[in-house]
This record gives sequence, C-alpha cells and structure tokens, in this order.
Amino acid sequence: MSTVTVRHLDPEVQKRLKLRAARNGRSMEAEARAILSAAVASDDLASDWLRMSEGFRGDDLPLPERSAPRDVDVDVT
Repeated sequence: MSTVTVRHLDPEVQKRLKLRAARNGRSMEAEARAILSAAVASDDLASDWLRMSEGFRGDDLPLPERSAPRDVDVDVT
C-alpha cells in the first residue's frame, strides 16, 4: 500500500469531506480512499460523463408548438 499526502487542501473541501465521511459512516481517510477509487475505476470518460449528466439533459422539458414548414420555390434552371 502507498501513502499519499495532500497538502494545501482548502478548508472548505476538508469540511465537506468530513461531513461526507460522517454521512457514510467512514473516517475521512476511508472516504478519501473511496472517492479516489471511484474516480479511477473506469477509463471510459464519455460513458461516465453521460451517466453523471442524466439529470441535466432536459429530456422532460415540454417542446414548444411548431408550425408546418414553409413551401420553398426552388428554380433549378
């Protein structure tokens, strides 16, 4: 096992990590390990991005009313 030291961690990040660890019943160190493991678990960035952004796609937004297309006279002489 390796040891990683993170210097100059923003106090807000540390606070949020501590809260997240408490919610998950883990120490801060265990939570950081879980986050890092999940971050590097997949090499398929595109699939991960699509999965994470599912809630932001707007698939459930109503479409506006649309009119029929205009007739276009194309002269090909």
